[in-house]
Amino acid sequence: MQGVNLPIAGFNPLIDPYRIDRGIFLVLPFEFVVIGKPVSHQTKDRKRVQAWKEIVRQAAQACWAGRPPLGEPLRVVITHYYEVPSGEESGVPDSDNIVKPVRDALNGVIYVDDYQITDFVSRRRNLNDSFRVRGMSTVLAEGFCKGEEFLHIKIEAAPDPSDLS
Repeated sequence: MQGVNLPIAGFNPLIDPYRIDRGIFLVLPFEFVVIGKPVSHQTKDRKRVQAWKEIVRQAAQACWAGRPPLGEPLRVVITHYYEVPSGEESGVPDSDNIVKPVRDALNGVIYVDDYQITDFVSRRRNLNDSFRVRGMSTVLAEGFCKGEEFLHIKIEAAPDPSDLS
């Protein structure tokens, strides 16, 4: 997907066109990594979930650099890169169980509220598998260079809702 200029939350160019001249547009896609093993929202230890949300929030804030949250419809892609011997993936959390804390953590940081996420992709990949690295983003490469489990989170402009293909 090509980069898209999106206005910040609450911006209306008809009401405040001066802000266009000040360049307050953000370019998507935006991506970052969170190093560490994600915590499932189904865990009974709520303190672990809250601690994980804070780790995700801090990683997002560090990369977002104090910009205001986006107010537009978005597509979010979360990929969990985990490390277990091939064939022993049964202990890896389901991808749908790790996304809720991540989505919650990004509320008020990257986007105003996760209701803005119209399209969502959640996937997982074993770090012991082979990958094609040509064209890999430097952000994703940073995650691989850490040598441990991580999440790659990518925020994109939502696709056209009238396109049903």
